[in-house]
Amino acid sequence: MVKSMTGYGRARETRNKRDITVEVRSVNNRYLDCTVKLPRAYVFAEDAIKGRVQKAVSRGKVDVFVTIDSSAADVSVVKVNEPLARSYYEALLQLKETFGLSGEVTPVELSRCPDVLSVTKAEEDLEMLAEDICQVTDAALAAYNRMRSVEGVKLAEDIAGRADTIERTVARVEAQSPQTVSAYRERLESKMREVLASTTIDEARILTETAIFADKIAVDEETVRLHSHLSQLRDMLRGDEPVGRKLDFLIQEINRECNTIGSKCSDLTITQDVVNMKAEVEKIREQVQNIE
Repeated sequence: MVKSMTGYGRARETRNKRDITVEVRSVNNRYLDCTVKLPRAYVFAEDAIKGRVQKAVSRGKVDVFVTIDSSAADVSVVKVNEPLARSYYEALLQLKETFGLSGEVTPVELSRCPDVLSVTKAEEDLEMLAEDICQVTDAALAAYNRMRSVEGVKLAEDIAGRADTIERTVARVEAQSPQTVSAYRERLESKMREVLASTTIDEARILTETAIFADKIAVDEETVRLHSHLSQLRDMLRGDEPVGRKLDFLIQEINRECNTIGSKCSDLTITQDVVNMKAEVEKIREQVQNIE
């Protein structure tokens, strides 16, 4: 199915007490250019996210925005510096004995000593966290691709309709071309007889030369190739693979055949048909620039 290169998708899920939101948006680009914007604490997941994007998108400038609210998942751990606490304890006992002080050395007193207790965040499983972010990214990419597919259907329908218009125009050119070639042959033969009126020349040679020149303005080969190119175009639109680059090349070939027909024919009807075909080709070219 044809997909547009422009699209938007969003997903939000709570995983392991973290509220994760991922937004994906893209615009046209010749190749795949992916940019991921993450909170600084989660940049370790950037490569994994880009890997998911590369599996889902073949080209386009893709921006991925990730926001994470981890306040509910924050777990603090209190650690005791036992060697330091022991040193404080022994020092306090020594003070008590040296100065004949009364009372006990309690845990509360020890906890008030500098650096005996420290509060740190619990260690996180970075691999699991990256997977959580990627799971939400996959959901956002699914929504993003659905939107691109809907737009792609519209693009394919527009291109197919214009291809049908070109096909009908080619049929008119094919119908008109024999008459044009015949008229050209008659004019050329008449002109040659006029020029060579006072000279003896082989009649068969005149017919041969007029046939050769008339053949140069025949467009049978070009119209056959146009039909073939248009058939390939329809097949590409029905395919499952990204076809933007192939379509871009095929449109160049279609345009080349139209130009060749225009350069061969001086018939006003065919000339107008060529102008109309080239106008449709140009509109198809513009639409192809939006296709992945």
